[in-house]
Amino acid sequence: MNTPRHISLRAMEPEDLETLYNIENDEANWAMSATNVPYSRYTLRQYIANASNDIYADGQVRLMIENEDKQVVGIIDLVNFDPTHQRAELGIIIATPFRQQGYGKAALQHLIQTAKAKIHLNQIYAYVAADNQSSINCLKSVGFQQTTALRQWFYYKNKYVDAYVMQLFL
Repeated sequence: MNTPRHISLRAMEPEDLETLYNIENDEANWAMSATNVPYSRYTLRQYIANASNDIYADGQVRLMIENEDKQVVGIIDLVNFDPTHQRAELGIIIATPFRQQGYGKAALQHLIQTAKAKIHLNQIYAYVAADNQSSINCLKSVGFQQTTALRQWFYYKNKYVDAYVMQLFL
């Protein structure tokens, strides 16, 4: 069910440590990211403490997605920020109990507005496994286009999987 959702995006707080720890250390999420080993609480605590939440200073910005009840339902970020070419890579993860409820789309819409109005990006891009139809559909629903196929881009479950580059020009 993909109903419209009211969400907010906010900076990470020390109280988010356990949520971040659980999401980052869920091996099911590693296949589509650069993560291949668990993070310690200490490392994540340091990350939260040292993040300035300024994409120009950090080269990235990570935001917690909160629902109407102030529950953290996921994380969305812009990484690999390139200020010369005004682009950044999108990362988004919705916690398993909150998937297929419209939170991803709502968070993307909010992030896109911020990227246009405050960061002045020209484009946001994402790498998505070719078999991840749910993510592809979500990105397309907010204007992303599938522009390139990358053969054998991700390796998980003992096989290589193709990926698509999805781009949104702002």
